[in-house]
Amino acid sequence: MSNYRYPRPDASEITPETVWQSRRDWMKSAGLAAAGTAMAGLSGLPAMSFAAAAKTSAGALAPLPGIPSKEYVLMEPVTPFKDASSYNNFYEFGMDKADPERNAHTLRTSPWSVRIEGEVVAPKTFDLDALRKLAPLEERVYRMRCVEGWSMVIPWVGYSLSALLKQVQPTGNAKYVEFISDVQEKNMPGLYSRSIDWPYVEGLRLDEAMHPLTLLTMGMYGRVLPNQNGAPVRLVVPWKYGFKSAKSIVAIRFVEKQPSSSWMKSIPSEYGFYSNVNPEVSHPRWSQATERRIGEDGLFAPKRKTLMFNGYGNEVASLYQGMDLRKNF
Repeated sequence: MSNYRYPRPDASEITPETVWQSRRDWMKSAGLAAAGTAMAGLSGLPAMSFAAAAKTSAGALAPLPGIPSKEYVLMEPVTPFKDASSYNNFYEFGMDKADPERNAHTLRTSPWSVRIEGEVVAPKTFDLDALRKLAPLEERVYRMRCVEGWSMVIPWVGYSLSALLKQVQPTGNAKYVEFISDVQEKNMPGLYSRSIDWPYVEGLRLDEAMHPLTLLTMGMYGRVLPNQNGAPVRLVVPWKYGFKSAKSIVAIRFVEKQPSSSWMKSIPSEYGFYSNVNPEVSHPRWSQATERRIGEDGLFAPKRKTLMFNGYGNEVASLYQGMDLRKNF
């Protein structure tokens, strides 16, 4: 298990507004300016502020700033917006990594609402504006890991999912939380694929859903979510493989029994309910021991070792105390 924990950098190492500063300025303040040009050339990281990079690449995406989190910070280079928004899994828009960016412009994101139901005392429906105002928006820089062996570091905008779930008062029967993505037959060309029984469904144990790291997400890089990244509202669960972070959510349901997620139904031999990042448990078709960081495709960029729980073990390992994580994969 990794001993990694979110560092709390000194002012001499990083300016208070961590995400909005220029990466070049950050390197200068840390005494790394001499190496900056070479690093940018190898990794593809832009020497500009993340806000500027998002504006340049995202076009008309509306601003959605969050208060930079002092707790959820990574001292790692952030994946360029152009990579994070063009290399995606969003199978409602196609199976190829480039399909979501190419096809998701058809996604209708307004009006939008999310209903919360099931084993709750007070079921409610929230429109997008109400969701954004429910709790202060934070900007959290999370490491993300895909089951296919690649990873990114992304500044997300949202707040802990628990702030929303507490609004409906779960009953004593609520043991799990199920997330259901939207189905727009005329707007999602990937629905014609038989790879998944639509709508896309994911689930978490209740304590996982209520964990502070679990983020109800409405933006990235200081702007609203691009369609291809799960607009207008999605889940981000950074210690699990990326497919657990459901996109374009329209319903959240509290249930008593463990739900069957879409990939569990589709390929049960390969995808389990928990899907925690675990380098010691190989996917049946490939190892999970290493990963390729998107945006660091330079000639000398080696693969990284995959961290247990994606590096968030100090925060979440206690959730699985006593469990065999080889069987509960």
